[in-house]
Amino acid sequence: MNQTSIRPKSDLTTRTLSAAVMLLVAGTALWFGGYIWFVFVAVVAAVCLVEFIRLIFMATDKLARRIFGSIVAVIYVGFAGFALAEARHAWLHDDDGHLGLVTAISLIGIVVWTDIGAYFSGRAIGGPKIAPKISPSKTWAGLIGGMTAAAFWSAISMYIFATIVDPLDYYTIPVSKWIWALAVGAFLAVFAQIGDFFESWLKRCAGVKDSSKLIPGHGGVFDRIDGLLSVVIVSTLFNLRPF
Repeated sequence: MNQTSIRPKSDLTTRTLSAAVMLLVAGTALWFGGYIWFVFVAVVAAVCLVEFIRLIFMATDKLARRIFGSIVAVIYVGFAGFALAEARHAWLHDDDGHLGLVTAISLIGIVVWTDIGAYFSGRAIGGPKIAPKISPSKTWAGLIGGMTAAAFWSAISMYIFATIVDPLDYYTIPVSKWIWALAVGAFLAVFAQIGDFFESWLKRCAGVKDSSKLIPGHGGVFDRIDGLLSVVIVSTLFNLRPF
């Protein structure tokens, strides 16, 4: 999810409407969980994979690189998609499914708030760019702002989780758990940005601005979930959760 410059009003309207539709569809699937969530994640992952492989084919005409890149894309997107689907369904799944819901929301929220924090702090503070040849709009100030926003969201997720696990003891959460939640959020925010940079690099190699034009005002599915893919992968491999 890339930081962008100020857009024309008509473009902002299109982006806002598209975002509202995406939020409604994704939120509904996430709330109901079960097969609805699995199907939703599978469809999103499949579209993302098609866009990923398309970028690879546009970036190189060498068959060996296309094959290798496609294999990497299948593993990368497939693993992340399966892990996200399972996060909602299985991990610490209580009778009502609330804990699985909080788990999935915590990971998605870290990516969303990283993007929001990076955008506003980057625009307000500016300063040195991280990698101008790959993503000209990304600044170190934006990264710090994104890490800060993600850390606070992670702490909120931990608080919600704690109140579900033990409603009578939520006010005695140890300081160590608050510190852990903040650290996890900030750490995963870095990988959200890395996922963003990775897709930006791939698009530059392919010579395109967006992975596709599927979502009006936003580009493709890959453009929307590039950071989420890397966050879910790292979170799953190292069992990193805010709680």
